[in-house]
Amino acid sequence: MKKFNIRKVLDGLTSSSSSAASLQSGNRENDMIQETLQSEHFQLCKTVRHGFPYQPSSMAFDPVQKILAIGTQSGALRLFGRAGVECFCQHESGSAVIQLEFLVNEGALVSALADDSIHLWNLRQKLPAVLHSLKFNRERITFCHLPFQSKWLYVGTERGNIHIVNVESFTLSGYVIMWNKAIELSSKTHPGPVVHISDNPMDEGKLLIGFECGIVVLWDLKSKKADYRYSYDEAIHSVAWHHEGKQFVCSHSDGTLTTWNIRAPAKPAQIITPHGKQPKDGKKPEPCKPILKVEYKTTRAGDPFMILCGGLSYDTVGRRACLTVMHGKSTAVLEMDYPIVDFLTLCETPYPNDFQEPYAVVVLLEKDLVLIDLAQIGYPIFENPYPLSIHESPVTCCEYFADCPAEVIPALYSVGSRQKRQGFSKKEWPISGGNWGQGTLSFSEMIITGHADGSIKFWDASALMLQVLYKLKTAKVFEKPRSKEEKSSTEIVDEDPFAIQILSWCPESRVLCVAGVSAHVIVYRFSKQEVTTEVVQLLEVRMQCELNEVESPECGGEQASAVSTPGTQSSPQTSLPQSHPSTSSNNSSDGLRDNVPCLKVRSSPLKQSAGYQVELLIQLVWVSGEPPQQITSLAVNSAYGLVAFGNGNGLAVIDYLQKTLLLNMSIAELYGSTDPHHRQPRSPRKTRQPSADTLHKKSCMSGLSNFYSESVKKLRSSYLSLCDGNDASAAPEEKCKSPTGSGSLCNSDEDSKQKLIDRVKSKSKRISKTVANDFAKISRKINMIADQKDDARDNSFSRSRSSSVTSIDRESREVISSFYFCDSLSKKSETVAVPSLWVGTSLGSMLAIVLTVPSTPEQRMQQPLGVAFCGPVVRLKGGILRMAQLDASGTLLPHVYESWYEPNAPEEERERPQRRRPTSPPSTLENPDCQYAVVCSEKQAKVVAMPSQNCVYEHNITETSFVLRADVVTMTAGVGIACFCANGHIMTLSLPSLRPLLDVNYLPLTDMRIARTFCFSNQGQALYLTSPTEIQRITYIQETCDNLQEMLGELFTPVETPEAPNQGFFKGLFGGGAQSLDREDLFGEVSAGKASRSLAQHIPGPGGMEGMKGAASGVVGELARARIALDERGQKLGELEERTAAMMASADSFSKHAHDVMLKYKDKKWYQL
Repeated sequence: MKKFNIRKVLDGLTSSSSSAASLQSGNRENDMIQETLQSEHFQLCKTVRHGFPYQPSSMAFDPVQKILAIGTQSGALRLFGRAGVECFCQHESGSAVIQLEFLVNEGALVSALADDSIHLWNLRQKLPAVLHSLKFNRERITFCHLPFQSKWLYVGTERGNIHIVNVESFTLSGYVIMWNKAIELSSKTHPGPVVHISDNPMDEGKLLIGFECGIVVLWDLKSKKADYRYSYDEAIHSVAWHHEGKQFVCSHSDGTLTTWNIRAPAKPAQIITPHGKQPKDGKKPEPCKPILKVEYKTTRAGDPFMILCGGLSYDTVGRRACLTVMHGKSTAVLEMDYPIVDFLTLCETPYPNDFQEPYAVVVLLEKDLVLIDLAQIGYPIFENPYPLSIHESPVTCCEYFADCPAEVIPALYSVGSRQKRQGFSKKEWPISGGNWGQGTLSFSEMIITGHADGSIKFWDASALMLQVLYKLKTAKVFEKPRSKEEKSSTEIVDEDPFAIQILSWCPESRVLCVAGVSAHVIVYRFSKQEVTTEVVQLLEVRMQCELNEVESPECGGEQASAVSTPGTQSSPQTSLPQSHPSTSSNNSSDGLRDNVPCLKVRSSPLKQSAGYQVELLIQLVWVSGEPPQQITSLAVNSAYGLVAFGNGNGLAVIDYLQKTLLLNMSIAELYGSTDPHHRQPRSPRKTRQPSADTLHKKSCMSGLSNFYSESVKKLRSSYLSLCDGNDASAAPEEKCKSPTGSGSLCNSDEDSKQKLIDRVKSKSKRISKTVANDFAKISRKINMIADQKDDARDNSFSRSRSSSVTSIDRESREVISSFYFCDSLSKKSETVAVPSLWVGTSLGSMLAIVLTVPSTPEQRMQQPLGVAFCGPVVRLKGGILRMAQLDASGTLLPHVYESWYEPNAPEEERERPQRRRPTSPPSTLENPDCQYAVVCSEKQAKVVAMPSQNCVYEHNITETSFVLRADVVTMTAGVGIACFCANGHIMTLSLPSLRPLLDVNYLPLTDMRIARTFCFSNQGQALYLTSPTEIQRITYIQETCDNLQEMLGELFTPVETPEAPNQGFFKGLFGGGAQSLDREDLFGEVSAGKASRSLAQHIPGPGGMEGMKGAASGVVGELARARIALDERGQKLGELEERTAAMMASADSFSKHAHDVMLKYKDKKWYQL
């Protein structure tokens, strides 16, 4: 029986009355503010996917259309044409793509999957779709071959049989080549799977079949028997023909290449081991690694090319994967950065019976795509125009900006073009098929990615394309240890200590601020001039959470004027921090690390090229043996010249113009006397000192927590907020620390203290598990809570605060979660907007700080800034994610900023622009509220009138889940809030009334990567990292969805197939040319019969007639146009035939008349005429 809870009843009555009041005030406001956003303005769809195909498995190339296709282990297809022409498709089954075959110049592609199905894709429409599928039931597919200009596909199986599929109807032929017929008595055992199928370039009636065991069979299709059988002791991996059809080459598992003459099956004509050491006594060379693939390409004017991968000697342990190019007597070994998945040789002709004339090699690596120029000396690579380097270092954070200032992208491109590598091939990129889309977007877009190695990349994402503009390496400001032994003992991250955690960028001023996992913040300014910095400007900040103590200015730069009473303003004298010298070697008296930063700053001069240059480096330091906590929120404002960052200990505000610490406060001091939480002071830590092992564990845990960034912390903190108080674990910030470093419990019961400590320890150990397991636990907990909505609904506010366990748990979990700089009416008595900093916490509090900023640039550089504390403004359920500001008409007020100027220009030439402030109508007696604060948390959204601080609108976004990302976005039709929840829902709300406009169950959160990288931007755009190497862009606006077809590029373009090679007079006369085969007569149902129905099942594809009808250049449209053209041609031919008949009749009449005249005057003399 469910227990009766009087507190919940009272809370329900309170919430009912408050919602009713909110509704009434909302109706009043709605009379004044007309909203333009409606639900019909929204629709969700994917737009384009960028990056390298994750876990590639196969590749194919259309030599006429110049299109490259790549299949992956997850069943995805990526198609590439010229730069900017890309397409993504996905097989429904999700099975790995084992092979791809183009119908050359037909606008179609055949894919074979690991689940023994083959699919026909129509590429003549902008969004390719499956036309037919065929699922084999009794045999496993191992190899496929589609001859050039043929509609019959050969399918080899694991049993050694070969089936033949008509790709037009996707039906099986009754013609089957059985393995026992193929080998007969040449082997006493099963030959193994089919690893190769190809037809003789000069005789389509001869099929070469390679079996894994080492047997190769030349099969006569007409006589249905084997002409020749070739046997070798080593397993076969691949086979390649000479274009004349008289020789073929096999690659084997012992690193050898065997060349065979087709009429001499007894032994190979040649056996070579390209990378084997040749013994002097004439014995066989030592075996090498398998040669996985070989291609044999001929040229008219020189020696043939033999290209292979693998085959290295076994003594080359640790050597990187290589591609070997053998041309005449020269052998070039080209090392690759990653293992080779596949390679293809690009040739001038698509006909296999002509000189191939190879000009490039496409090499598909596990994490890269490389094109090698075979025509130039040294085999240089082509410069890749695709954005495939997103994963060059793992992406740790991502931000998306739409409608950027017009001059930003050209400026970044200008400085980024100087960073390009040299030594590329001078030829154009050979994969040049397709056409760009006709439609475009009217606004520019940018993506900024932060990476694990400390690098930051700026990308131009305009018009559904992606191009890298500029790369910044933040690790340059630090000393890099040469080896693990030289690593500093103060580092809190074992791997990737320079990883980027949070980005804050002001597009108008081009000021960039980044926070790293080693508790450091770097401020960058953009400059077009190169400078050399002798000493990097460094500011060390000591942040600690001692609630009952206030540090003096002498203790490492603590802010002495951390006033706890709201509304009081600090004087200019006390707002100046006492910056302390670097104390990298300082230790406290008891041997604990103290006042030591995590990373060592570079001591030598730093040469900074044009682009982003270091303005200020801020580092948090160790405090009494405690490592600094990770930074959880960051904001920069160019108009005020301030940077704010926070963590579980509190917040700090830095004046990056004066290079001083303006503010350093704990969260409790921000609340002052209005603190709603019963916090307990921390006990001294001297009774317990961490050992070296404890510090090492702490370092590892801190590194893991830091790597997964703020979004994971949000996941965990939200998960904890859904759990009941008795089972609440330590916060993720506290998990980064050793369990012995947590605050002592103010409880008289020693047993309960020890139990809680043990529970915290056990919870802390879970950090070492994988992220997927961590999320699985969160999901299960959320699903359990979903059935108990009443218990979860009021969990954020209704816990008993009398329990010391609950209060300490809540206090330990409150961190600074967000910032917002603005000119606002933060105090209730204000009538004029003043510079302010809004602070959001993980427990749902929004607090305000008023800043006093000198008005002129000269005063700004000389006078200190003033600070006043206004206390809490509003409280919400869940952690605060986003804050914004509306004017009285409901229009979003842009952030205050200062336009960019050249920071390295001389003072007399520098034109410093004025600060840009949003304009708000003045308040009146009738309507004193002239601004609205928009606050969105993990659970709720509220709109608060300012300066009265009355909540006018409130909306509960989710009950059973929590919001991972929320952004206030501007669209053509108006302003709204866009949210992405952990349950996969994407939602939009109107402003200011918070009406739900869109709610789509789009993407279940299956990976922490999505939570870390999902972000919205203006104009209805969003993106996330769908795999470690790929960015998926989506739109949630109807207008973009409607215009998507026009904006997407076309893969298929009408191109004439090159003419077949000329056989020559003598070859045509004596039959030495290529022999054709009527495959229809051989494989058709009339002669071959029907295949067994149980062998394979035909499945009509979803992209049949419906998909083609909707395509602008689909197959039906092309056929219809061709039919109309034929009709017109036939009509003209008919008219010509009628004219010809009339002329013939007229000629006959004239001839007859002439004959009669001749007869009449035949016998008469001249004088009788």
